[in-house]
Amino acid sequence: MDVEQRQWKKETGWKTLGSKVDGEPDVVFVFGSTAHMESSDRLKEVRAIYPNATLVGGSTGGEIQGEQVLEDSVVTAGITFEATGVETTRAKLDNSSSSYVRGEEVAQSLCAPDLSHVFLLSDGVRVNGNALVDGAARHLPENVTVTGGLAADGDRFERTPLWLDRVLETPSVVGVGFYGNRLMVGHGSLGGWDPFGPRRRIEKSDGDVLYEFDNHTALELYERYLGPYAEDLPASGLRFPLAIQGPDQSHEIVRTVVGMDEDDQSVTFAGSVPEGSYARLMKANNERLIDGAIGAAESSRGDLGDTPADLALLVSCIGRKQVLKQRIEEEVEQATRKLGRGTSTVGFYAYGEIAPAPETQMCEMHNQTMTITTFAER
Repeated sequence: MDVEQRQWKKETGWKTLGSKVDGEPDVVFVFGSTAHMESSDRLKEVRAIYPNATLVGGSTGGEIQGEQVLEDSVVTAGITFEATGVETTRAKLDNSSSSYVRGEEVAQSLCAPDLSHVFLLSDGVRVNGNALVDGAARHLPENVTVTGGLAADGDRFERTPLWLDRVLETPSVVGVGFYGNRLMVGHGSLGGWDPFGPRRRIEKSDGDVLYEFDNHTALELYERYLGPYAEDLPASGLRFPLAIQGPDQSHEIVRTVVGMDEDDQSVTFAGSVPEGSYARLMKANNERLIDGAIGAAESSRGDLGDTPADLALLVSCIGRKQVLKQRIEEEVEQATRKLGRGTSTVGFYAYGEIAPAPETQMCEMHNQTMTITTFAER
């Protein structure tokens, strides 16, 4: 398995990081800012470099490559496998309520006896992330892991374009299937946020839209606790995610704010917020956030045994980036060093992360985590 990385910046144009790989990659992951992922120029340039490879990518809240966190750039990782097949598929998202069905469609399209892993990349604004993951998981064998993320648009929450050999003009979900018994895939996903305030019962919600808990409207409660940050909602809500635990759940799932509605005083999250669940606001602890990134790297390595990872796809939440600010490269540096020098790393800051939950190993949509997927061939 070989990995070739390239990077585009306005000041430097395209450059190759490390050595070039002979031949055409099987798949090229491409992550960049919204403007560049909508740009036909960037697409033509990448296609000129890789005339026949499958191009898969999405917009970001920041790009990750090596130990760097970049802005307004494009990063690529071209992967050439020795004995692993790659197939891609796409499903159009009508709106967030269609997420479950679109997840089913992607899984059914990719499912085959030798399928070993699925990487999902989705529009980040018009999707219910956990419904998407639930729909996909329903049609995949238990031994097939699923990881991925929701594309981002900085803190604007407007447009999150995807690529699948072209710029997709409508909101979509792209699935990448990996096939064969020689591929080894590891995964890790950890957060590092601290809860504060009382647990509150969700009294009224509809899918990913929260209306009321404990006789307060959702927006009223957020505005009360956020104080001066309330003026910058929904962007400032990234600093204060919600930890949700259902009556039959043994662990909490974190949800990120992606929108709000003044008229009905509701708050929209990146995943479902079921009625009857209990919720607590969370705030950042910088040291714990960085420790979470290190822990995610350790977990992803452990799944591979003694085999070193050739590639690591890092998907971290944009909320972590807003909180860590000038320390943001620290979480990437620490995770990358834990993975080891021989591992090529690329990724992006997202509106949501997809990975098995550490507590259950069942695939879920997460928020505010660092999620790492590692690849190696036996």
